[in-house]
Amino acid sequence: MGIETLTGINKVAVLLICLGEEAAAKIFEELSDDEVRQITRAMASIDHIPVQIKERVFQSYRESKEQFAGLFVKGDDFAKKAISATPGDKRSQFLMDQFLSGTETKSLETISLMAPTMVAGLLEQEHPQTVALILSTQHIEHAAEILSHLPEEIMADVAYRISKIEKVSPVVLNRIEDALHREIGLVSGGTQKKVGGLDTVVGILNNMKNNLDSEILEAMEQTDPEMAEEIRKKMFTFENLIALDGRSLQMILREVNNDSLTMALKTASEVMKEKIFANMSSRAADMIRDDLEAMGPVRLSEVELMQQSIVKIAMKLEEEGKLVLGTGGGDELV
Repeated sequence: MGIETLTGINKVAVLLICLGEEAAAKIFEELSDDEVRQITRAMASIDHIPVQIKERVFQSYRESKEQFAGLFVKGDDFAKKAISATPGDKRSQFLMDQFLSGTETKSLETISLMAPTMVAGLLEQEHPQTVALILSTQHIEHAAEILSHLPEEIMADVAYRISKIEKVSPVVLNRIEDALHREIGLVSGGTQKKVGGLDTVVGILNNMKNNLDSEILEAMEQTDPEMAEEIRKKMFTFENLIALDGRSLQMILREVNNDSLTMALKTASEVMKEKIFANMSSRAADMIRDDLEAMGPVRLSEVELMQQSIVKIAMKLEEEGKLVLGTGGGDELV
């Protein structure tokens, strides 16, 4: 063991061994798992520490302590933890999205500060693919507002294109920024970022108002029926049935046999189960409760398939005008 060949990790290992187990354990509490793993691996290779090495390591530590006096902090982790601790789940998530967007890429950040009507006016003459890409980089609620102010003839096309986007390269973002630079002074982007996709367009449509989500999906069905169906599946789930009134829920349950309902309730929340049981006869509810208790392990795919079949029944009844399924962004019933 020579001081010239010791790496930083080796020096830390020597220092902690010399300080003793108790001190090392306290220091480990302040380190990441990866840092502890590297240090302990270095420790494992040590079986003798010459006196001169020990003295040189301690001297190096004292010099470093003077040179780097002050507070060491992982700013990125600190910021994330502080945001996570912010009261209000919705606000905390919004702030985290904004923070991550600002640290991972500066692309199109100015759009998020502009009024939706202004952005829509700026984008309405752009190619739908460009509009889709820009909306994919924005917060869901902001993107929904912008989309709702775009010309009706391009709404569905833009939503469809958002669902097909997965990732975008800095080159493409830079081209868009160059084209819009004079109007909004955007900053050049950084590394490749995941944008768009089904979840993005579902979030946007769920935040649309005045029943625009239904109109967009109807128009999208003309272009890609399968994609429209996938979006519908994600927009309305089995658990969303809990928001229905008793009359609507009873109408759906009349179309479902008890065996299918039992399977669908296998993974349902307790609140969902009680809502279902409250809208059927006590005898039928007791039978399903007993069947659920007696039911052994089943494939999750089978449960999801049964839940989806019930959702399809609900959608069919909505198409027939017998009930209204809310997806979060439409007008309230009055």
